[in-house]
Order: sequence, then structure tokens, then C-alpha cells
Amino acid sequence: MKRVLFVCTGNSCRSVMAQGLLQHRLRQLEFRLREPIEVSSAGVFAIEGMSPTKDTLAMLQREGEDFSSHMSRMLTDEMLRHADLVVVMERFHRDEILRRVPEAKAKVTLLTSVGRSADPDGPDVDVPDPIGKPREVYEACFETIRQGVEQLINQLVRGASS
Repeated sequence: MKRVLFVCTGNSCRSVMAQGLLQHRLRQLEFRLREPIEVSSAGVFAIEGMSPTKDTLAMLQREGEDFSSHMSRMLTDEMLRHADLVVVMERFHRDEILRRVPEAKAKVTLLTSVGRSADPDGPDVDVPDPIGKPREVYEACFETIRQGVEQLINQLVRGASS
């Protein structure tokens, strides 16, 4: 089983959106996968047990995903060691992870860098945090994450298909 871990700051918006979108797409593609893929999320500074934001829940519900029982989780070193792929929303998240668990470097990637051959540290690689912002910002964030998840799906299906 391959384990994908999405990481953002508080585990209430971006990483939850990414987890929901990837789980949704994996269910659609299940017949094409040789091995199951486990998807989870956490936040580098999450407060344990918080619900996702209302906008996050609404957008995932629109996709047919119910995350109303999701509770935020603080990222742990054990989670990082357990994951096969760690997908972060910002360079800051990657830097924080590598400060804590340097040996995770080979499995940490920015969501917006998935499928890109350009410099991963180039401009516009962070997925902006929508917390506290208007619904339009959430929508833009959701679409950015959707595009990244589609790139990730392409890689996962290539790597785990028959």
C-alpha cells in the first residue's frame, strides 16, 4: 500500500481539500490501480480536533465527499516516516518538515510542483492559505489544489497501474 500525506498549516483547509479530492479521484480510478493508496492529512501547526472550515466542507460536499467528521491533526515525525509521499502546500511546510525529519527530503514535494519540470522553488509554487478570506479565495484555492491533485493522479496511476 502506498501512503500519501498532505500537509498544510492548520489541517482545516488546504490539506483537507487535497485529501478529499484525491480520495474522490482514487475511488473513480480504483480499477486501474494495482495497489491501494491510503490518503491522509495533517498540519505543521494544527490544533488537534478542530473541524474543517465551512467553505472547505461545502466545496468537498459539492464533489460528493463528506468531511464533516474530519478532525485536524498535528503533523508528527511518525506520520512523516510512515508516508511514502508527503505533499505540502507551501515551501515553508517543506522547510519545517525537513528541519524536523531531514531524511524525509526524497519524499516531500510541493503540490504545485507535481508534474512540473521547472524549478520547484520558482515563483507561484505556494498554494495560498484561504483561511479567513472570502469564498472566492477558497474557490481559487480549491481549483489550484484540484489541478495539483490531477497531476498527482497521473503520477500515481502511472506508478501503480497494471
